[in-house]
Amino acid sequence: MTATETVEIRERLLEAALTHVPFDGWTETTFDAAIAEAGVDEALARALFPRGAVDLALAYHARGDRTMLHRLTAADLSDMRFRDRIAAAVRFRLEAEPDREVVRRGVTLFALPQYAPDGARAIWNTVDAIWAALGDPSEDVNWYTKRATLSAVYSSTLLYWLGDESDNHQATWEFLDRRIDNVMQFEQIKAKVRENPALKPFLALPERLLAGIRKPSNPRDDLPGSLRTR
Repeated sequence: MTATETVEIRERLLEAALTHVPFDGWTETTFDAAIAEAGVDEALARALFPRGAVDLALAYHARGDRTMLHRLTAADLSDMRFRDRIAAAVRFRLEAEPDREVVRRGVTLFALPQYAPDGARAIWNTVDAIWAALGDPSEDVNWYTKRATLSAVYSSTLLYWLGDESDNHQATWEFLDRRIDNVMQFEQIKAKVRENPALKPFLALPERLLAGIRKPSNPRDDLPGSLRTR
């Protein structure tokens, strides 16, 4: 089987599943129905998605990331402030979701303790893709703090969006702007603390320790970074 055929079968299974997710969630019931409707051999389907509906849900999330990146790459954001580019990227990601109920079912799935690490990893991959697309040059601990901060912004905005009934989700975009403003205010406070002569002696040791943290040279799903020893 070629790579193209594998992708085509994966997409068939995912599309078949999406009609069932709003009613049955990302469950084995949905996975079994998708196999039957897509006309795919069960052994092959299990080979492509070993954990069944859980892996289907992750594939759906990854597809949303690709849609967001395609739109982000095509958009001209050169005249925007950097914080507005971040807001646009988060908005593009949410607008890549055609059915909020499918997303809601995914949130429910990844809230379960056994799947929470998968959900956290999926969000991390989303924000990492955003920062990479926007040309983040970070090589040190900032690589992690930027992604951790944006993960919190994205997660809170996603939850707000799920319950937003305003026209064109305007309330969500205003909520997103407020969250990014909060982050910018925090960054300004950090900068003032670093510039304060009275506090510099107390920051010397933490900054020296943090200076040894580098962004991952060979990214792994379970180990997102490295510590440089001297």
